[in-house]
Amino acid sequence: MVIVGGGAAGDAAAAMLRAEGYKGQITMLSMDEHAPGDRPNFSKGTISGTVAMDFNFVRPSSFYHEHDIDVRLNTAVTSIDTDGHSVQLANGEIVAYDALLLATGAEPIRLSVPGADLPHVRTLRSLTDSLDIAERASRAKHAVVIGASFIGLEVAAALRARNVDVHVVARDDVPMTNILGQQLGVFMQALHERHGVTFRLGTTVSRIEADHVQLENGEIIAADLVIVGIGVRPALALATQAGLAINSGVLVNSRLETSSPNVFAAGDIAQWLDDATGVRTRVEHWVVAQRQGQIAARNMLGANVAFDAIPFFWTEHYDTMLLYVGHAERAFTTEVFGSFSDASPNVRVNYRNHGQLMAVATIGRDRESLEAELAFERARVIAT
Repeated sequence: MVIVGGGAAGDAAAAMLRAEGYKGQITMLSMDEHAPGDRPNFSKGTISGTVAMDFNFVRPSSFYHEHDIDVRLNTAVTSIDTDGHSVQLANGEIVAYDALLLATGAEPIRLSVPGADLPHVRTLRSLTDSLDIAERASRAKHAVVIGASFIGLEVAAALRARNVDVHVVARDDVPMTNILGQQLGVFMQALHERHGVTFRLGTTVSRIEADHVQLENGEIIAADLVIVGIGVRPALALATQAGLAINSGVLVNSRLETSSPNVFAAGDIAQWLDDATGVRTRVEHWVVAQRQGQIAARNMLGANVAFDAIPFFWTEHYDTMLLYVGHAERAFTTEVFGSFSDASPNVRVNYRNHGQLMAVATIGRDRESLEAELAFERARVIAT
């Protein structure tokens, strides 16, 4: 069994293969410098410096040795031979497979403005990135975060924990309205502003210098650290080279099998048909990647199990945790219940598409989030 990628999906698949009793060889090929990491922590405790190094890893380092999982770090796969059932590494080595899992994840979108290649301009994806940002943040006085995404705002909160002056620059009029809706987006912005973050919205950076950034309107903002968080795109180069069917991700069936037999895909690159909506869906969430890795592993062993888990993610900002279950595209209407109180927010937001409940976001209502997930699961069972 060969797994390309050392993220959530790849790690979960390797562990599940052993949990299912597979005794053969498992090889995980990862371009990362470190063992599979707890990526949600990279934008939070790692940068703020509030957690120990061990918290950055999904499992103890001994796990892979004890379970005879060959994890090869700093290893790039250059091509896949689906006819020959093998992959070729950058060093020329050929690794054969009986079943292959592509879990290459996503890559940060780079900024294309003058100065974007300066050394203090960073993106965040790997533990190496996070540790580098943390070290720079320990010396920085002024940071600009470009992009008001979940990652961007989590990084902003982590930098404020180090008392770094933070400006968030984004084209959005209100942060994250395309995902959370207007009212929750306004609340998230106000939450960060109460913790000292300054927003420059409806604009973007036009130029980056060693000690400042310039906005499109000519405004100058001091910055000795710049974090670019303007989104990611699925890492599809290998899948494309292998001739797999691709849309906005690698097309997979309900078993997460690609257009090539015995080649599976999971995590940020996988685009599957969501039975609940009848729409092909690709979701960039940690828990989804883990669950897909587990299902893919079972199907690599011939289990014939469909992936039908309900998407779920969480995001943490200061002492506020937001839970989101389900999946709503941009064309949604919202129903808001509860209070956006500064001291103790207690909110539920329903997201509907043509009247159908597609997702639920909660703050301070963890039980309702669990109940919503259960209701989605029951509705899916009834529908099938």
